[in-house]
Amino acid sequence: MPYLNEFSSSNTPLDMTTTQEFLSLCQSADDLGIQYNKKVSYVSNNVVARHQRFHFLEWGSASSPHLLLLHGGNQSAHSWDLVSLQLAEHFHIIALDQRGHGDSEWARDADYSSHAMAADAFSVLSELSIDSVTVLGHSMGGMNTLRLAMQQPQLLERLVLVDIGPEISDSGTKSIRNFVTENREFEDLEAFIQNVQKYDPYRSREHIERTVKYNLLQRADGKFISKRDHGPRLATTQNQRERSDRFSIEDTADISQPTLIIRGADSNVLSAEAADRFVQALPNGELKTVPNSGHNVHGQNTSGFLEALVPFLLG
Repeated sequence: MPYLNEFSSSNTPLDMTTTQEFLSLCQSADDLGIQYNKKVSYVSNNVVARHQRFHFLEWGSASSPHLLLLHGGNQSAHSWDLVSLQLAEHFHIIALDQRGHGDSEWARDADYSSHAMAADAFSVLSELSIDSVTVLGHSMGGMNTLRLAMQQPQLLERLVLVDIGPEISDSGTKSIRNFVTENREFEDLEAFIQNVQKYDPYRSREHIERTVKYNLLQRADGKFISKRDHGPRLATTQNQRERSDRFSIEDTADISQPTLIIRGADSNVLSAEAADRFVQALPNGELKTVPNSGHNVHGQNTSGFLEALVPFLLG
């Protein structure tokens, strides 16, 4: 299927700073007043881990402290682009396309549990010879971050959990599932853009237009479809995954690393009360609430997100 975005399709890195996509990203950063180094290192790359090909975006110098970024469900590594653009001045960033998402392979066994995805992240880092890292995870990626912290505590220096926790709203997650289900296939891009505008009023139409290519593929019949594994084989494992991916507050009480929870002030997924209970249960937790944002905090108010995040990372 024809992809709408550029990425490395081999084991040879692709310098993304030479692409029109990078110019588009810089334009969005300029619009939002986000500071960045125009000579930033930014490449698309692939790695084979656990017998599967994973695509990742690598930012900054490998000699800098390492950050692993794990995106939310139905998103991709590119959801972190604006954040990575600024942070690359100080960090070596691996923004991973998790299995079945973005430009990584779909899972042959249809296992999209947090157990499988955390194991993927650990294996990818091992392949890249990274043995100490700060992990940022949004939504599904935050659940995977929690799983990784529990299974490989020696690996993580710090955690950042974006609008996720052990207690999440069923109505909020249902609204996300409904949007995903209703926006899998389109005759043209304009219909998708208009639907995203209604669903996400925080982002400008211009920014949505610049990023739509990362979420869709064009099928052989000309229709555009969402770029993630929606195969019918997933239905039999959905309930099992949802049960296995749930955490209790007690489960996370052993996470001793400094942990920052970033919540969108208007989030319909992580309530203020649930976020408070979560941060109180963590041995070394901190909570920041970002105004003018819902569940997709880092995309809806990137400047506010960075204002909450950077002191934690650099402190």
